[in-house]
Amino acid sequence: MRLDSMQIHGSARLAQGAGRIPAIVTEAGEVEWLEIAHAARSGQSRLVAMWGGEAPDRVLSVNAAYECEDGILWVRLATGDMPRPEGDFPDLAAIFPYAVRMQRAIFDLTGLRARGAQDTRRWLHHGNWPADYFPLRKQATGIERFESNEADYPFVRVAGDGVHEIAVGPIHAGTIEPGHFRFSVVGEKVLRLEERLGYAHRGVERLFERTPASHGHRVAGRIAGDSTVAFSWAYCMALEQACDVALPKRALYLRALLLECERVANHLGDLGALGNDAGFGFGLAQFSRFKEDWIRTNARAFGHRYLMDRIVPGGVAVDLSSEHAAKLSAQCERVERDVHAMRQIYDDQSGLQDRFLGTGRLTPDVVDYFGVRGMAARASGRTFDLRANLQAAPYGELAVNIASDARGDVAARVAVRFSEIDESLRLVRLLLANLPQGPIVVDVTHAAERSLGIGWVEGWRGDVFVALETAPGDTVVRCHCHDPSWQNWPALEHAIIGNIVPDFPLINKSFNLNYAGHDL
Repeated sequence: MRLDSMQIHGSARLAQGAGRIPAIVTEAGEVEWLEIAHAARSGQSRLVAMWGGEAPDRVLSVNAAYECEDGILWVRLATGDMPRPEGDFPDLAAIFPYAVRMQRAIFDLTGLRARGAQDTRRWLHHGNWPADYFPLRKQATGIERFESNEADYPFVRVAGDGVHEIAVGPIHAGTIEPGHFRFSVVGEKVLRLEERLGYAHRGVERLFERTPASHGHRVAGRIAGDSTVAFSWAYCMALEQACDVALPKRALYLRALLLECERVANHLGDLGALGNDAGFGFGLAQFSRFKEDWIRTNARAFGHRYLMDRIVPGGVAVDLSSEHAAKLSAQCERVERDVHAMRQIYDDQSGLQDRFLGTGRLTPDVVDYFGVRGMAARASGRTFDLRANLQAAPYGELAVNIASDARGDVAARVAVRFSEIDESLRLVRLLLANLPQGPIVVDVTHAAERSLGIGWVEGWRGDVFVALETAPGDTVVRCHCHDPSWQNWPALEHAIIGNIVPDFPLINKSFNLNYAGHDL
């Protein structure tokens, strides 16, 4: 499905320009809501995100964003000023199965219910507020305090001789976000895994409404520390589209440089952790050293180890000196040499390959069923990558090579990580060699009327999406940030089926999905 072929009554194209993703916004009735969803499905387009909201005039709405070949289609359905007992909008999970958790989250946050939905269990509601309290409604102040009243969650039960359950989490032995995993097993073989996430609900989406639009990038950059560049760029892209601000070319090159540096750091860390989870401690030691050297270079070149707050509305916060550019280029050479040596060791280490090969296989059909994106999809033969497919500036000038593997197992996800490091190092050197002169930031003049913008960036884990509504006075009306883990977590549940319980940490790490992205 292509935007330029869409003939939708009442649609409007958002401001276009270098570094932006083409987007159309359309107001739909319930009939059009379903017609567009069916057209997207038949056109092999993907549902990127769903979210609900309440406007200052108390009108409630539900939103859906669809991935088109040439951009984003944003569909808005007004549902009235009060939720209805029979349901407020037509169910999309019957068309896009992975919409189910998003719809459950919409109800928990706004009270808007999908009409006809099969799964209506609470997703973000963990007994920490009353059943009729919805945090994103205007009457909710965000400072209420309630007694916790945790209820039993109705996990799907697996019946049969010898079947028993293993409950893991939500509190884990490591320093990670909370998440619960319920395994149904026979012996050590996993028959079913069901996840429950969203325990920490941090109030991020409400915080955006209390933050000036010009400072929203700081909130977005703290949704997930390992994706601070991707989220802050997506937010700034949305704000710049809403305000119709053109960015300097040097700023766009520096943003891409920061994004590729973030991608390299995360892949280096994961490759070490994957080696460790398979009993190869040497891999963890070496890749930990590589990552530490890399993020120290980040600190010297850009002033922050994890590149937080480097991307700001209108450009970037810091420039790159010629001295630091040379040091970063030299670091690329060292990392490339070291990673190639470790890849040979990983490929030759029989113990590792015995654990990697055939473990946690994710088939292309499951990828399509759940709308999986990012590294996990590319390791199962699906080659979508925003940098290559939509080529928003400056990626259209870089000819990105998509790393992929058709096997779909842990070995494939390891191989894709190695290849993506190679490609990111190539892109970093290319960006450095062609870094244009000029300013690194421009002023963002806020629109005189209510306006919309979208941001869509290929983070290291997959596509990060931001939908932003602003109002005069540097005001955020609504900001929804979406991590690809929403689609990828359900696919992980399928990847573990038929494997043994001790392989779950390895399979889980091979996806390395985002818990925090569900705790907005």
